[in-house]
Amino acid sequence: MKHVYERNDHGGTDRSALSTLDRSPGTRRAHLTWKNVDHERVVRDVTVRLSMASTAAEACRWTVTALARYAPATISVLLQVHDRLRCIAATGAWQVFSAVPPKSGIVGRVYASGVGATVVDVTADPDYLPLRPDVTAEICVPVRDPQGRPIGVLDLQWSGPVDLTPWRETADRLAERLGARIAALGGPPAESRSEKLLRHATAMTAAPTDWDLLTAALTAAREVSTLSTAVLVLAGRHGPRVGAPATVPTEWEARVRAALADAPTTQLDRLVARAHRYGAAYTLGEAGCPPTEEHLALARAGVRTLVSVPVGPPDDGGVLLVADERLLHPDPTTVNLMELLAGQAWAALERLRTLAQLREQASLDPLTGLRHTGTFGRRIAAATPGRTALLAIDVDGFKSVNDTYGHQAGDRLLVGLARALEAALRHGDELYRTGGDEFVAVIEVAHPDEAVRIAERLTGAARRTGRTISVGVALPLPGEPADRTLHRADQALYTAKHQGRNRVHLSTP
Repeated sequence: MKHVYERNDHGGTDRSALSTLDRSPGTRRAHLTWKNVDHERVVRDVTVRLSMASTAAEACRWTVTALARYAPATISVLLQVHDRLRCIAATGAWQVFSAVPPKSGIVGRVYASGVGATVVDVTADPDYLPLRPDVTAEICVPVRDPQGRPIGVLDLQWSGPVDLTPWRETADRLAERLGARIAALGGPPAESRSEKLLRHATAMTAAPTDWDLLTAALTAAREVSTLSTAVLVLAGRHGPRVGAPATVPTEWEARVRAALADAPTTQLDRLVARAHRYGAAYTLGEAGCPPTEEHLALARAGVRTLVSVPVGPPDDGGVLLVADERLLHPDPTTVNLMELLAGQAWAALERLRTLAQLREQASLDPLTGLRHTGTFGRRIAAATPGRTALLAIDVDGFKSVNDTYGHQAGDRLLVGLARALEAALRHGDELYRTGGDEFVAVIEVAHPDEAVRIAERLTGAARRTGRTISVGVALPLPGEPADRTLHRADQALYTAKHQGRNRVHLSTP
């Protein structure tokens, strides 16, 4: 004999509908079957709930709540919000994805294609996003607006035996009604300001350069604050400077930037110092209230509403200014979001600066400060045939210095020689340390004789330090690999040494 009970809204059961107790001979186990669901009743109950919803989010929540009374499944509704599918409502589950990138998982696939999916075995579907370990089957259907455009998905996941065929038809019908109700209520919910900030924070973290980072930060400031312009005033060697615009500025935004750029350095200093001393501030944009002295330039440019937020430390940071020519009333929440944004932007900027310093250290020889083999390899790979000369340089008798006076004396010799050779080169020529006492200069020349003259200038510079060098010169040939050119320069160097050292030899084809 079987008795049917129905789950209530709190996850329990009502004796009026669904759960079974199988008392057949030899069996005394109680288990859920949910086989006798009246699907027409499911659709009616959800439809009634939908008609009472006053917002899109409420429509989603009530759909999930009503459906959960009949379906022993993990249920969720995800709608397109900006560039992601964001979970608007879901039943209790071990895990719920707050947002899913488009085309990710079964839900993303269904949304992107507009074609529903009935998955009888989730382990066999490579797109399945695991929420709980006992899920076996999934139904996902697109939620469309009345014009047939997908705006989200309705997703149901089961962890026990279920006849998916009637549930798929019910899910399609409910998704159609949900889409129509959401459209009638104005469409999916707008992205909140905190969600915008999170999205922009991700873009700032991924920014590869300072320019990209500042662009992302200023774009975020405008979009999250809803004010029309954003400017960063950052510390510089000669005082505060106005950061570059995120995009081509509007006429008014250009006027604000120009006013700050033309303002006396002392005024910008006070603007930055005020923010760091007293913290973030904002105007209420009320007419008849005179600005403080450090804000005069902004007021003359037409700023009527302003949020001012400190960025970074007082001695190395600056201030984020978010402004508008309209008379508006920012609230403390807006200021708090700008403070979070400024903190994230500075942290990302510090990360980029640290990475740049590490890259610079990795590309420099720690003894002489010259670039070494890693950057040298990339440089000679870009050599121009007939125009780029490689000068292989070796210190004459260097081993005897180490053997006689020790390695510290040898190190001092190399440092002094590196400085002398750098000073003898022209602007734009590059000097690399490629080994113990081996150097290579990469120079751009019009003809081989010019390369020889520069090499002879290097030998003269070395002699003035009390040492001598031998130099081999080679110019890349058309189609010649860079390592072959370097090999010819080395061979020319050995020839110079065999000819008596302290001289230059040019490699000929």
